[in-house]
Amino acid sequence: MAAFNVVICGAGVAGIEGLLRLRRLAGGRASLTLVSPQDTFVYRPLAVLEPFASASVRRYPVQRIASDAEAAWVRDRLVAVDTPGRRLQTEGGGEISYDALLLAVGAGQASPYEHAKVFTDRDGGDTFRGILHDLALGEVSSVAFVLSNWPVWPLPLYELALMTAERASKISRPVQLTFITPEGRPLKAFGQAAGDVITRLFVQAGIELHTGVLAQVPRAQLVTFGETQLEAQRIVTLPKVTGPALRGIAAGPGWFVPIDEHCVVHDSDGRVFAAGDATDFVVKHGGIGAQQADTAAAGIAHLAGIGERPPALAPVIRSTLLTGDRPLYLCARVVNGLGWRSEVYEEPPWPPDQKIVAEELGPYLAGLNAVAGARS
Repeated sequence: MAAFNVVICGAGVAGIEGLLRLRRLAGGRASLTLVSPQDTFVYRPLAVLEPFASASVRRYPVQRIASDAEAAWVRDRLVAVDTPGRRLQTEGGGEISYDALLLAVGAGQASPYEHAKVFTDRDGGDTFRGILHDLALGEVSSVAFVLSNWPVWPLPLYELALMTAERASKISRPVQLTFITPEGRPLKAFGQAAGDVITRLFVQAGIELHTGVLAQVPRAQLVTFGETQLEAQRIVTLPKVTGPALRGIAAGPGWFVPIDEHCVVHDSDGRVFAAGDATDFVVKHGGIGAQQADTAAAGIAHLAGIGERPPALAPVIRSTLLTGDRPLYLCARVVNGLGWRSEVYEEPPWPPDQKIVAEELGPYLAGLNAVAGARS
């Protein structure tokens, strides 16, 4: 009997989580192929520390990950899917057949404001490193942190603000820090408990907080919201996230891939799944992407005749909030994009080295890190 042929597109958190979970669930009964143009998996959640010289992101070779999962690696980019024919096309002109397909291709990034500096985890924090340098030299005395109303995971901007306040506390000159968000409360996706903690931390740090307002940046060093005009020498934001717009795959608003509660792509034949930032799930977070990948992997295994049909996704956000002092640990169940039963911990309820909680990826990377540490 031929092995069930599974193709996974994307080697980010969701793609690798799905790859590892599928290998564990299916064993030798599935043939796995990983399609990704990147030869390195970058653990981006710690990128927020790089401007502060606190840490550097870890990088792992995709070839090693694919080999450990006994998967073939095709170094190419997905461009189109033929769902009736159950095959996909790559940028290099290749065609790959599948029995089941997991789309974990990630999302695009673009600046939401023409006149703001964008912090992205893809450039090692170079932009923000320059801002910290100017603060230290006294060339900058005011920074505004502005969240747009585009889909985005907002936690890094809160972390940047708190860590900047901690750095500014060591400067003899006064520094004005302002945070502006369209959210009705800080970190709305995490629920009331997290919002209360952020508000308290901002008060203690001397960060001026404006919630429930949509900001504009009409020119350099000017932020407007409502009737307020705020002058700030540096304006920092996060990139807006846009969907992948794949040919042959349904697309919703923003070109995100619409999925159901089992992470099955709408208008596919039930054999195409999606996970991660490419999907239309409102919360964009690596841990949610990993949970989607686990749900998709269980669904794919069921198609292969392994196990019962899995339950629907019941997403839980778990994340570490870096504050410049002791980190805090946030947890909330997600219903309709909002957090409920949210909790805040001072001690980590999950392994402290996992800024993104992923059931397969976390232990796997910990093992690689332990081997690397033993060799160094």
